[in-house]
Amino acid sequence: MSDQITISLPDGSTKELATGATTADLAASIGARLAKAAIAAKVNGEEWDLNRPLPDGAKVSIVTPDSDEGRHVLRHSTSHVMAQAVADLWPGAKYSIGPAIENGFYYDFDLPNGARFTEADLARIEARMREIVKADQPFIRGEVTLAEGMELFAEQPYKLEIITGVGGKEDSVEGGGTDVVSFYRNTDGSPVAGAEPGGFVDLCRGPHVPSTGKLGSFKLMKVAGAYWRGDEKRPMLQRVYGTAWESNKALQEHLTRLEEAEKRDHRKLAVELDLLSFPPLLGAGLAVWHPKGAIVRKLMEDYSRKRHEDGGYQFAYTPHLANAKLFETSGHLGFYKDGMYPPMEMDNGTYYPKPMNCPMHCLIFDARQRSYRELPLRIFELGTVYRYERAGTLHGLMRIRGFTQDDSHIFCTQEQAADEIISLLHFVIDILRSFGFEEFEAMLATRDLDKSVGTDEGWAHATAALVSAMEHEGLSYTVDEGGAAFYGPKIDVKVKDAIGRQWQLSTIQYDFNMPSEGRFDLEYVASDNTRKQPVMIHRALFGSIERFFGVLLEHYAGAFPTWLAPVQVQILGVRADHDSYARILVDECRAAGLRAEMVEADEPLGARIRKAKLEKIPYVLVAGDDDVSAHTVGVNARGKDVERGVDVTGFIAQVVAEVADRS
Repeated sequence: MSDQITISLPDGSTKELATGATTADLAASIGARLAKAAIAAKVNGEEWDLNRPLPDGAKVSIVTPDSDEGRHVLRHSTSHVMAQAVADLWPGAKYSIGPAIENGFYYDFDLPNGARFTEADLARIEARMREIVKADQPFIRGEVTLAEGMELFAEQPYKLEIITGVGGKEDSVEGGGTDVVSFYRNTDGSPVAGAEPGGFVDLCRGPHVPSTGKLGSFKLMKVAGAYWRGDEKRPMLQRVYGTAWESNKALQEHLTRLEEAEKRDHRKLAVELDLLSFPPLLGAGLAVWHPKGAIVRKLMEDYSRKRHEDGGYQFAYTPHLANAKLFETSGHLGFYKDGMYPPMEMDNGTYYPKPMNCPMHCLIFDARQRSYRELPLRIFELGTVYRYERAGTLHGLMRIRGFTQDDSHIFCTQEQAADEIISLLHFVIDILRSFGFEEFEAMLATRDLDKSVGTDEGWAHATAALVSAMEHEGLSYTVDEGGAAFYGPKIDVKVKDAIGRQWQLSTIQYDFNMPSEGRFDLEYVASDNTRKQPVMIHRALFGSIERFFGVLLEHYAGAFPTWLAPVQVQILGVRADHDSYARILVDECRAAGLRAEMVEADEPLGARIRKAKLEKIPYVLVAGDDDVSAHTVGVNARGKDVERGVDVTGFIAQVVAEVADRS
């Protein structure tokens, strides 16, 4: 047996190490700074602890805290420490799962004797966590048999359920449901290994940081309820959320972003600006649009319709419900029934509120014989759909039960598909830019070989077309290996908002399923007079009108650009005797196509100006004695200094141009 192993590094170079060397040894051989920063490693694509011996020929990259992978490890490890702190403070506590999530982590607990966490308890838990961090306890990984694992976690019923696989499998079981169970133990610093007693033990796949001393930049955020395994029929557990970062500076930057996000919460702004509401009498997850919100929505929809019309799309309208046979044919009853509202039994069959528009667009294509000369056929609809989202997942406009999709379905030949997707992606990015977004990323979801329909050739062609479109647009993207739905690969387009948050909005997806034989069996007559199956491309641009509106509202913090603002110009007379002039100015603005209003001088001018600023109106005009005689006005432009004696005609022309440019 050789006493040397060869390790490949990300830059293509290699390192010779002694047999039995660990990833920590590899980091040390590269440099002292990297060795100090290292918290884990990726070995042949899998995340490993630093103390695991490396196999010969492995491809290895060192994971540091300031990377996405490193933050995931930090958060996972901090979650583990939080569970240890809770177990110390509430002896007999049962703990279930505690994953890392975006920007943080959580852990679900069942406290003894029905005890409930309070906000004050978060400080106690955090203080105990800091004691554990200060103790610099090592994370010791161990593996045992299934039977030994059940004995080790005999007092933890949720862990036993995970180990045995009852109710589903969890990442915590090493090997994904095999007979090997992995766990981690925290100790007081002594070199404990395996399943020896002492310290805190948690069922976990890992990896973790080498020791708790690598942690510390964290904060516990809130307590919430969570059903075990998300099942309303299972126990209600208590979920403690936290956030963890690589440094105190990064933590503080995140907390500042959260403060700003709270100010921008679309649910709060919608009420303050009188845009829409969620009346309890209407039902959870359903919104009513007030006049001001409806104006913004109409502008969004009108702009979308105009762009689609210019882009060669044909409009369609489809019903809000359909016979169950339609959704059996499309596959939604087989694959999506849990997300659909319950059926309605009628004298002529069973009906469902529609969760998707695509099956009805297939019916439009299939209404008569189609020729290759008609392709690509681009069908566009602003179609309202209904999906049963669980009560605990509802979140204002971001997660809602009734919403309107700006749905397009493109039917084309396989030869046309690549160019069509390039055109589609450019169309998507261009319209998103019109609404003020400038930073874009994408995710490509690729085939799961075990769960997909269609041929290898078809999937390869479709995936290549999506990649080509992203490269043509210069769009950076990541790959979600095996993440595609069974019926085709897709691109998800993400935008970055004003405070740096990413939102997944637009989707472009191939579909080998719905047009196929056994589904809708769609055909067109080709140039050689044979019948061929078209390619079907799903495309949602906004995703949904409601969610896109919510994202816009938070992006602009309610201060919509002038072209989208519900009220563009508000006019105030200094005194009551100036109100008649203010009304004349309103008429002039409206005649030019602007949305203008006046507020009578029944309150002091300063109070009325403050109200207008709270309503985030782009332009507040003030008219006094000199303005009446000179046909001028004082202009309070949002975020700018006050201008006095501004010519009204010139001002109106300037705002009209601003609206036309959507600047």
